[in-house]
Amino acid sequence: MGKNLRQQRRGKGSQRYRSPSHRFLGEVRYADIDKKEGVVVDIIDAPGRSIPLAVVKYQDGKELMIPSEGLSVGEKVGYNIEIKNGAILKIADIPEGTKIYNIEIQPKDGGKLCRASGVSATIITKGKDKTVIQLPTGILKTIPNECRATIGVVAGSGRPDKPFLKAGNKFFAWRAKGKYYPTVKGVSKNPLDHPFGGKTKPGKHKTVSRHMPPGKKVGSISPRRTGKK
Repeated sequence: MGKNLRQQRRGKGSQRYRSPSHRFLGEVRYADIDKKEGVVVDIIDAPGRSIPLAVVKYQDGKELMIPSEGLSVGEKVGYNIEIKNGAILKIADIPEGTKIYNIEIQPKDGGKLCRASGVSATIITKGKDKTVIQLPTGILKTIPNECRATIGVVAGSGRPDKPFLKAGNKFFAWRAKGKYYPTVKGVSKNPLDHPFGGKTKPGKHKTVSRHMPPGKKVGSISPRRTGKK
């Protein structure tokens, strides 16, 4: 008889698989209504992220912000201000060739793209309603002009420069973010530990329905297509 998979045990919750919520200092997203200019009052460590966070004080309260490279305490940032490092503007108001980060995919979604340390996207061309940006991977993406973004490059660009050297260092780094490390391939496990386990090397299709129970949800879950293009 098999046993529950790890994703089942984590989803159920237990002392071993407890979310490190104390390491996540709060949600970082744009306000639904644009605020006026604010001041960076502090830059704090965020153990659950690969970047620090900036605390910005506005007239109606404080807000967490993903800081740009070179941002310092006392600097003024905010919505719809002049084009400078840390300014939050609509894509329509940002010139071509500018580096941006924390980009919205749909207006008012709070920011989805380019939020990791040291990354940024570049505005390539602008149309009447849409703008083409180039992501760090080189992929071109088209988004509405009403989407907001922050000017600059995300802080912490030197993070990957220092090697981990030991597996233990990486284990604790991933543990701080609530991630499991190291990961083992399903085909390398026993049949009771994973649906792909055993000597047959999956031996069956990797595609699985979205409506299957958690223990069967491994591989390609309800894919639109499979194979090479």
